[in-house]
Amino acid sequence: MKIVFMGTPDFARSALEKIIEAGHEVALVVTQPDKPKGRSGELQPCDVKVCALEHNIPVYQPVKIKQPEHVEYLKTIDADIFVVAAFGQILSQEILDIPRFGCVNIHASILPEYRGAAPIQQAIIDGKKTTGVTIMQMAAGMDTGDILLQRTIKIDEEETGGSLFDKLSKLGGELIVEALPKIERGEITPVPQDEALATKCGKLSKDMGRIDFSEDAESIRNLIRGLNPWPSAFTSLGGKMLKIWHAKALSPVDFGALCNSLSPEDGAKAKEIANTKAYGSIIAVLKDSFVVLTGDGYLRITEVQLEGKKRMDVKSFLLGNKLEIGTVLK
Repeated sequence: MKIVFMGTPDFARSALEKIIEAGHEVALVVTQPDKPKGRSGELQPCDVKVCALEHNIPVYQPVKIKQPEHVEYLKTIDADIFVVAAFGQILSQEILDIPRFGCVNIHASILPEYRGAAPIQQAIIDGKKTTGVTIMQMAAGMDTGDILLQRTIKIDEEETGGSLFDKLSKLGGELIVEALPKIERGEITPVPQDEALATKCGKLSKDMGRIDFSEDAESIRNLIRGLNPWPSAFTSLGGKMLKIWHAKALSPVDFGALCNSLSPEDGAKAKEIANTKAYGSIIAVLKDSFVVLTGDGYLRITEVQLEGKKRMDVKSFLLGNKLEIGTVLK
């Protein structure tokens, strides 16, 4: 098939590479304009542009794809289908109607669940056990088009936003290559989404990462996993930002066993603070971790990063930082 590919970040690059490997003709790659990065502010190409240039594919970078001159240019390509993956711009109905087989999107959720910008991270934050990829026939609404193909995968217990991103990026590439010949042969029957089951998720922001210790321990742990590596979950210690990279939720039974492992004095302090409901309080400091009181349960933190310092395990962190029982993280 003759394809126009629209995408920007590394999630989309995997799909583009798979399409090229499968022998399809990628006539044009459309991606976002180069953006400044780093302290120098030097313009840097996105992952999809780099991939396209490596394969000598023409690249088109409109600021607003819906402007008439860009629409007319897309028409001149005479593509069979437009494949879209994390492009970053909304396509008009006029664009959707250009190719013979329309426009299809690679979306990193099992639609209609998690329509929107950050379905990968949101699935982990919400404590989901499974997610997947949907190949969707694009419509004018936000991720509202008919479902063409779906594939589900398990979310591992220690999954992070970063590791799940990599898995779904690879799966998206495999699924679009499976879908394209079936679309061309008319072997797929589009399935409308059930609007009653639709959920939405917004863009990620740094503010999302501030931990509210009045929440339950498992929800906080899911937030830490989902926002790893960006924007990351964080709190404050001594007026400095403290990023939390890894933690485990402890049940009351786990907490009781932990208290019994402490000295009688420290065990008594831990139980005393736990009864105050002073959420965010450090109630135990161990050799390789520390435990924080939450709204329901306890959070055992094992990997952190203090503002201005490197990411490290708590055992290393405690060599240079003294934590007191009763200190409150905010």
